Amino acid sequence: MKRLAALLLTLVMILSLCACRAEKTKPAPAQENKLVVDTCILLEADEAMINNYSLLAVNPEAPFKDADGNPVEGVQINTAGAAALINWLLSEEGQSLAADYGMAEYGEHLFYLKDERPVSAAEIPAATEETRRIRLSTTTSVNDSGLLAYLLPVFHDKYGYEIEVYSAGTGKAIANAKMGNADLILVHAKAQEETFVEEGFAYVLEGMPAERLTYMYNYFVLCGPSADPAGVKQAGDVKAAFAAIAVGKYPFISRGDGSGTHSKELSLWPEDLGITAEAESFMDYTDWYVSANAGMGACLVMAEEMGAYILTDKATFLTFVSNGGAVS
Repeated sequence: MKRLAALLLTLVMILSLCACRAEKTKPAPAQENKLVVDTCILLEADEAMINNYSLLAVNPEAPFKDADGNPVEGVQINTAGAAALINWLLSEEGQSLAADYGMAEYGEHLFYLKDERPVSAAEIPAATEETRRIRLSTTTSVNDSGLLAYLLPVFHDKYGYEIEVYSAGTGKAIANAKMGNADLILVHAKAQEETFVEEGFAYVLEGMPAERLTYMYNYFVLCGPSADPAGVKQAGDVKAAFAAIAVGKYPFISRGDGSGTHSKELSLWPEDLGITAEAESFMDYTDWYVSANAGMGACLVMAEEMGAYILTDKATFLTFVSNGGAVS
C-alpha cells in the first residue's frame, strides 16, 4: 500500500513538472503574432538627410481658400491658443521633453535641438472657454513617431488646452491650414514653409524673430531589406545609394504625397532619371518605383511586405519596429 502511494505521488510530481515546463516554454500571447521586422536602417547620418522641423502660427487675416480655390469666409483662428502652444513647445520645458524623447525606450535621441533656435520665456496663460480648442496641422513624422502623444498630454495637464491633431504629409498639412482648418502648423519642408509665409498665411508671434520657427531636427534614414541587394551599405553616400537602387531596379516605396519626406526623396535621385512629383516622370520605372500616396507608417508596412527600400525619418522607423511592424 505504501509502495502504491509512493508511485502515485511520483506520478503526480512528474505530471506537474511537465505542465510547468510546458507553461514556461509557451510563447507569451503578446509575442505570438508580433512580426519580426526585416526592414532595417542601411544608411544614416548623411548630411544630405538632415530633417528640420518648423512651427508657424496661422495668420487670421490670411487669404483662405477651399480645395477649389474659392475664398473661404468667416474663418476663426485661435491665435491665443496657437501662441500658447508654440511658446510652450519653444520653452525650456517643451524643448527639453522633445530632446529627451526616445532615450527611455531606445537608448538614443529621436529628435535634436538646433543650435541656433528660438527659445520662449513667455508666460503661458491657462485655457479659457474661448481659447481651449487648438487645431494643430502637422506631418505624420511627428505624429507616427509618438512625439505628440508624449508632449501634448503634459501641455494639456498643465494649462487645460485641448489639441485637435490633423496629421498628413507636409503638403496636405499646409493645404489644410490654407483652408482655415488649423491654428498652427508643425512641418518639415523648407520650400513649402517659405511659400506659406510668402503667401501671407503666417505671421510673426510677439517676441519671435520670424514667422518660420525652426527649432528641432532629426535625420532621414534609408532603409531596406536586411539582405541589401542594392549594396546600399557600401554605397558611400545617400545619392550613390539611390543611384544603385535605380540601376538595379530594386523595389522602392515613395510616399508620393507631397510630404517633406517625399520632397527630400525626390532631391536624392540621379537627375538624369527625371523623377519628380508628376506621375508621368516615373511611368517608365513602375516595375520598381511605387508611388504610394500614403503616410509614413503605411509606407513602412508596404516596404516590409515587398522587401523594398524606403526613405523615412528615424523616429517613425524605430517606433514602427518597436510596434512589431504595425502602424500605431
